[in-house]
Amino acid sequence: MAKRSNLLIFILTVGVFGILNTEMGVIGILPLIADYYAVSVAKAGLFVSLFALAVAISAPSMPLLFSGAFTVAANSVSSDEAPKAVSKIMLGVSAGMVLGVPITSFIASETSFEMAMLFFAIINTLTFIATLLFVPTMPVKERLSYGSQLSVLKSSITWLSIAAVIFINSAIFGVYSYLAEYLETITNISGKTISLMLVIYGGANVIGNIVAGKLLTKNAIKTVVSFPFALGAVYIVLFSFGQFTVPMAVITLVWGILSGIGGNIAQYWITSAAPKAPDFANGLFLSSANIGTTIGTAVGGLFISAIGTQYIVVGGLLSLLLGAVCILLRNNLFSPRKQLSI
Repeated sequence: MAKRSNLLIFILTVGVFGILNTEMGVIGILPLIADYYAVSVAKAGLFVSLFALAVAISAPSMPLLFSGAFTVAANSVSSDEAPKAVSKIMLGVSAGMVLGVPITSFIASETSFEMAMLFFAIINTLTFIATLLFVPTMPVKERLSYGSQLSVLKSSITWLSIAAVIFINSAIFGVYSYLAEYLETITNISGKTISLMLVIYGGANVIGNIVAGKLLTKNAIKTVVSFPFALGAVYIVLFSFGQFTVPMAVITLVWGILSGIGGNIAQYWITSAAPKAPDFANGLFLSSANIGTTIGTAVGGLFISAIGTQYIVVGGLLSLLLGAVCILLRNNLFSPRKQLSI
C-alpha cells in the first residue's frame, strides 16, 4: 500500500511539474521575449500574468483537475501525514523552477525562442501520456453537492484565507517573475550566470518544500504567521544588496527556500478553512494563487515602467503587508486551537 501511494504521489508530482513548467519557464526568458517581440519587459510579463489569469478564471475545470493531485495525495496517507504528502506534490512546482526555468533559459539563449516553446510542448505531451497510463480511476467515496461545496464561501474565514493567499502569491511572484530581468539589469551578470542563479532559486525551493511539510506538521499557525515577516526581511536585504553578485547568490538561496515554504503555506491556509470540501478548497487555492500571480506580475510591471526594475521589491513588500494583515485577522477572529484541529 505504501509503495502504491508513493508511486501515485510521484506521478502526480510529475504532472504538476508539466503544468508549472509551462507557466514558470517563461520567467527565465522574459528579456528574450521582450527583444523577440520588440516590447518592454513589463509587457512581456503579460505572458506570466495572463496565463495565470486564464487558469484562475477557468474554475472549476482546470483548477479542480489540478487540485485533485493535492486531494489524492492527502487521502493516500493518514491525516497526520497529509501536509507531508502535499509537500511532495509541491515538489512538482519546485521542479518546474529547478529544471523548467533554467533549462528554458538555457535553450532560449543557446538556440531560439521557438525551441524553448517546443520544450514546453514535449514535456506536457510526456506528462499527459504518463498520467493516462499510470494514474488509476479514483472512486468517489462521498460526493458533495455543489451547494455543499459552495457553502464554504459563506464563511468569513474562507474569504480571509483567500485574500491572504492572493497577497502572499502576489508578493512571491510579483518579484520572482522579473528575477531574470533583475539579474541582468541590476546585478549585471551574464546569461549563463543568470541560468545558474535560477537553478539556485529552484533548488532552494525544493528544500523549502521539504522544510514546509515538517514545519506545518509541527506548528502550522506559527509557521504561517511568521512567513510574511521572514520574506519581507529578505526583500529588504535584496533591495539593499541585489547589485552585488555574491550577496545576490546568498539572497537567492534564502529567498528560494522561503518561496517553497510559502507555496505550502498558501495551500494549507485555504484547505484548513474548508475541511469539509477539500476538492473545492484546493480549487479555490489554485484560483487564488493564480489571481495573486496575475496581480503581482502586473504590479511589478508597473513599478518597472514607472521607477525602475530595482523597485519591484516595493510591490512585494506591500503585498506582504496586506497578507500579514489578513493572516493576523483570521488568527484573532478564529481560535488557533480550532484551526490546528482541522
